[in-house]
Amino acid sequence: MNFHHILLIIHLICATIWVGGHLFLAVRILPKAIREKDINRLQNFKKSYEPFGMPALIILVITGIMMAYDYNVTFGTWFSFSNGIERVVSVKLILLLVTFALALTADRFIFPKLNEKNMHKVGIFIVSVTLIGLAMLVLGSFVRYGGIY
Repeated sequence: MNFHHILLIIHLICATIWVGGHLFLAVRILPKAIREKDINRLQNFKKSYEPFGMPALIILVITGIMMAYDYNVTFGTWFSFSNGIERVVSVKLILLLVTFALALTADRFIFPKLNEKNMHKVGIFIVSVTLIGLAMLVLGSFVRYGGIY
């Protein structure tokens, strides 16, 4: 087993934590919280998931960049869309930036004002981040075939 393969395994485990956690939140926690108008469900999930999910996201970013470098997709070639692997990396980086923007917005503006009347707003953010995570997962699978052409 080579170093790249070890990075891939770590990356996949962290993707499981990140995407799986958001899927669980979007499919199980969010509908009940909205139906019962129970903001504590969302706040409790956030409080218990963040210490596990955020390190997984950080490790995802680090291992993703390291694997990109293994494919000669270095900082200087990001967003050049010059080959299949580079296109996957660039689209995933764009989606990562969108995820960060959504997370920052939710953390600074949505969650502090969360109440029974505006729970749908946090729901939009939760579903968006979940769909972005799924899209990144699918995009990553294209690397095996040489990327997106």
